[in-house]
Amino acid sequence: MLKLSCNVTNHFFSDSSFLIPPVNRRAISVSSSQLRKKPPAAALDPLRAVISTDQGSGISPVTPAAADRFRAGRLMEDGYSYKEKFIVRSYEVGINKTATVETIANLLQEVACNHVQKVGFSTDGFATTLTMRKLHLIWVTARMHIEIYKYPAWSDVVEIETWCQSEGRIGTRRDWILRDSSTNEVIGRATSKWVMMNQDTRRLQRVTDEVRDEYLVFCPREPRLAFPEENNSSLKKIPKLEDPARYSMLGLKPRRADLDMNQHVNNVTYIGWVLESIPQEIIDTHELQVITLDYRRECQQDDIVDSLTTSEIPDDNPISKLTGGTNGSATSSLQGQHNESQFLHMLRLSENGQEINRGRTQWRKKSSR
Repeated sequence: MLKLSCNVTNHFFSDSSFLIPPVNRRAISVSSSQLRKKPPAAALDPLRAVISTDQGSGISPVTPAAADRFRAGRLMEDGYSYKEKFIVRSYEVGINKTATVETIANLLQEVACNHVQKVGFSTDGFATTLTMRKLHLIWVTARMHIEIYKYPAWSDVVEIETWCQSEGRIGTRRDWILRDSSTNEVIGRATSKWVMMNQDTRRLQRVTDEVRDEYLVFCPREPRLAFPEENNSSLKKIPKLEDPARYSMLGLKPRRADLDMNQHVNNVTYIGWVLESIPQEIIDTHELQVITLDYRRECQQDDIVDSLTTSEIPDDNPISKLTGGTNGSATSSLQGQHNESQFLHMLRLSENGQEINRGRTQWRKKSSR
């Protein structure tokens, strides 16, 4: 989604470890000293609250949207995190009769957007504040990391908690925790990073203090991470996949339905494209456990995309990191290497080979049902 060189992306995130949603048409007027305080009491009101530019930093209640009456979601007592329950629908499951990873990613995006609507943000765009809309700025995904420990099945109820917070001077982050509503078991976690881009020039821009002040009032005062473990896999850098790739799926084309309100291919679509070049033998015998994607260039409707995949040897394996091979299709034989469970990925433009996205996936053996 990001139109920048690999070096620029690495520079942005080398000193720091995705979805901060839409902000209301009325902006938050908060000084930096106020950011350490808890949100105003009105911000915790179940009827939502908006920041009124007419009343300085005052917050006035607003009648909730009609959809709020039907959502099984609520702000937590601290006013910073939001939880919502979702039923897994029949059209959201795959061949295993469990939710697909695309379904999970869509639910993460949905609960994030519902969170910001709940605190009074606008539905005009993904996370755009009043200042951002004036300057034609938007948030774009820089990294997405999802870990799924147990896939929910059709008709299961999933409860997702989410919150957002600042990520250095160049962006923001959003984290999620997924639970089985019937047992409260944690079945997944996710984190994301977002950077700001000018919608007209398609160039990145640093987050200004004015924009930061507009959303930080709704962020935890102390860092809270879905992955607090030291050296967890969400922090691992993804090396560039070099040709020749072992598996490939060429000529993927965006559908009209793949475009989002920012007029480029939605980040969830990239997940499906990455999985298109996974060998069928892995799909038949394994299920996806971890996926990490770095978004490096946005994709438009007329672009043609190639999906490339190569096996990666885990860090604790003494032999070389990458397995070689010749170009092949996604259905190429594994030649007996059924123990492959970790892969590197790249999406690139077919026309000129420019990198759109790089990724890593980890797979586990399917359990017998």
